[in-house]
Amino acid sequence: MNAFPTEAMTRSRVLVVGDVMLDRYWFGEVDRISPEAPVPVVRVARREDRLGGAANVARNVVALGGQATLVGIVGKDEAGDSIINLSTQAGINADLSADAENPTTLKMRVLGRQQQLLRVDFEQHPANATLDDLDARVARHLAHHDVLVLSDYAKGALDRVEALIALARAAGVPVLVDPKGDDYTRYRGATLVTPNRAEMQQAVGRWTTESQLTERAQRLREDLDLEALLVTRSEQGMTLFTAAGREHVDAQAHEVFDVSGAGDTVLATLAAMRAIGQPWEQAMAWANRAGGIVVGKLGTSVVTAAELAGASS
Repeated sequence: MNAFPTEAMTRSRVLVVGDVMLDRYWFGEVDRISPEAPVPVVRVARREDRLGGAANVARNVVALGGQATLVGIVGKDEAGDSIINLSTQAGINADLSADAENPTTLKMRVLGRQQQLLRVDFEQHPANATLDDLDARVARHLAHHDVLVLSDYAKGALDRVEALIALARAAGVPVLVDPKGDDYTRYRGATLVTPNRAEMQQAVGRWTTESQLTERAQRLREDLDLEALLVTRSEQGMTLFTAAGREHVDAQAHEVFDVSGAGDTVLATLAAMRAIGQPWEQAMAWANRAGGIVVGKLGTSVVTAAELAGASS
């Protein structure tokens, strides 16, 4: 593999749109069981907030040395303020629509001795007026970016994803989508879609052989008018399908500690690489390395340009 393109990466401009969320971690110790119910009592010693969802994609783009603009929806609440502050600290250009009627999407995790004991989610679909505002923000930013990333976590920000893809196609901006659900017709006309293994099975059914996967993946790619389809397959690596055929890379992870946000890292790396003109095969190879690094970290994390440069040496 070639050396990591550190200098070129500074010129990449990625517009990230989608479901913005806050990942909140409460770390503590467990030394007794509650007398009220058979559950552990966690004595919280440390709290930490991290950017999640589409915000984590943008954070990963910046960590790789690129420029990221983030468009999404937050509530007018403490969690939304935290996302705005964390975005500023990370060097993300955040242009977020604030919805006073709905809370910020929040995933709160309680951990005892590095073991996740509980996750509590707060979420609600946005109103139409908020989606109108999001669409307007995307339209303002699109022409100033090399790639549009759509990060779909089914929280509602991409309820009108078809219109966003059409807007980008009209502007000549490539669209990379991290999908959700089994209705992939919503993503017709995108440039690349990146389902994981389970999501791909939802979309095309289970396969028993590689040739069967190839046949179904190529049919899906053609039906959706995609340039490329990338299936991320955990310990089996990644497989890329284009009109030229099938390319595969084996997994790079040495030790899997936490897969939270790994798809965000992969998507961000693909987008940043495509923004500087790297071919799909090369972009996939770098994304595979980045994914292998990030699953060795606790919680929603990023991979830096220095880490990838070290991995290529």
